[in-house]
Amino acid sequence: MSHALALSGLAVILVGFLLRLQPLLVVAVAAAVTGLTGGMGPVEILAAFGKAFNTNRFVTVVYVVLPLIGLIERNGLQERARAVVAGMRGLSLGRLLAAYMLLRQISAGLGLVQVAGHPQTVRPLLAPMAETAADPDDTMPPPEREQVRALAAATDNIALFFGEDVFIAIGSILLMKGFLDQYGIVLEPLALSVWAIPTAICAFLIHGARLMWMDRRRAARSPSPFVLSEVEGRAPGESLEARASTGSARTGEGNRG
Repeated sequence: MSHALALSGLAVILVGFLLRLQPLLVVAVAAAVTGLTGGMGPVEILAAFGKAFNTNRFVTVVYVVLPLIGLIERNGLQERARAVVAGMRGLSLGRLLAAYMLLRQISAGLGLVQVAGHPQTVRPLLAPMAETAADPDDTMPPPEREQVRALAAATDNIALFFGEDVFIAIGSILLMKGFLDQYGIVLEPLALSVWAIPTAICAFLIHGARLMWMDRRRAARSPSPFVLSEVEGRAPGESLEARASTGSARTGEGNRG
């Protein structure tokens, strides 16, 4: 009977998913119910949770960093990232993402996979920097802004996917070695990682060319500042505020005349 009650955790998962509750909470409650019905005490259940977390800490360590990233963002991390990019003249969206892709591939090839990523660098740093590089005046429409963010995330994915295989101790290399060993094909991890280098280079060249092409498209769509100046009736490089103050001064002179 006790063994049958231990399966009640499955019912908790089923009901929780049917009600569309928070998945992590549902799984945690199901595990607790399974432990209690299986004869475990609260302390033993908590110890089991801690052991599982410690055993798989390389997977869940990013969740420990998330509160820190959120705190830094709240104190102006994204604004500071935008300010840094705004001060770099000649830095385009394509050049920024290409430079990030190169650094990401090199770090992944050295085994530093968790140094960067979507929660660590893309959302708090790369995405706002890419938005500023694409639109320094902050006039980009929301759909285009989402495309820039997606491109930043895709750049990180591509760099990591093709860069991590260069490192011999990465899981994908070990998986390929184990799969080939089953069929009598003996290959050392170093041989697999060496042949991953040309693939990583090709990925960088292809995606880098795509980024440069997107830069050209954006430049072709953006009107010249001289054209905008003529349309708005102001000199090239003159700000709208300066133009407004000049117009007000002229209006005042006309009224006095």
